[in-house]
Amino acid sequence: MIKIEALKASRDGRKILHGLSLGLASGQLTAVVGPNGAGKSTLLRALCGVGQEVSGCITVDGRPIESFTQTELSKKVAYLPQDHHVSWPISVRRVVALGRSPYQSTLARLSKDDEAHVAEAMQAMTVTHLAERAATALSGGELARVLVARLLAQNTPILIADEPAAGLDPAHALSLFEHFRHIAEAGRLVVVAMHDLSFALRYCDQVLLLKNGHAVAFGPARDVLTRSHVEAAYGVTASIGEVDGVPVVLPLKTLTS
Repeated sequence: MIKIEALKASRDGRKILHGLSLGLASGQLTAVVGPNGAGKSTLLRALCGVGQEVSGCITVDGRPIESFTQTELSKKVAYLPQDHHVSWPISVRRVVALGRSPYQSTLARLSKDDEAHVAEAMQAMTVTHLAERAATALSGGELARVLVARLLAQNTPILIADEPAAGLDPAHALSLFEHFRHIAEAGRLVVVAMHDLSFALRYCDQVLLLKNGHAVAFGPARDVLTRSHVEAAYGVTASIGEVDGVPVVLPLKTLTS
């Protein structure tokens, strides 16, 4: 579980988060949504202990986040940043295996347990057939799936992903969120920053809706993703309903002053 109290964050002297307080429980898939510049990525970085201009309190399983060593925290929290980039032409298998780094000494070879986690993660993201390809030779969607596989291979109780579905085609995006749903139901905490409000309503237990670093609303997805909240956060009208029993949020038009 993660507990956040009076969290503030700045970047280059500009205030981004303004005193957020909330709790994120194990066994739940939580979406962080909001317009561009709302503070989603800043919040996710703070939850991973990344970011220097941060004040307030973040605890992981009751322990202040700053009290963890990097290795300790990496065994608790796996993080996928928004920037999907690999600089070196190493194989896909080696990229995914980097997720096992917190459990290894510098020169150690992958154990059988490590190999099993890597194989399982690659299979979950359907990238096993790419195992020997250079990561730098992949399409954007293929690389996105490989980096999610690295996140999964870390096998932590908390997974935090910043726009993991960016660049994915509809089939792989659906598969990804179904897998996140399965992970959460197995007892882990999954926190995902995203723009697809329909996916948030369909798959997520809780939603944090941000605007200008403030929480517009936080709670069960159906209570947060309402017409009035979407209008307040995004400045658009929206239709919220179902198509073939699947929840859908459809932006209709931009509000004008």
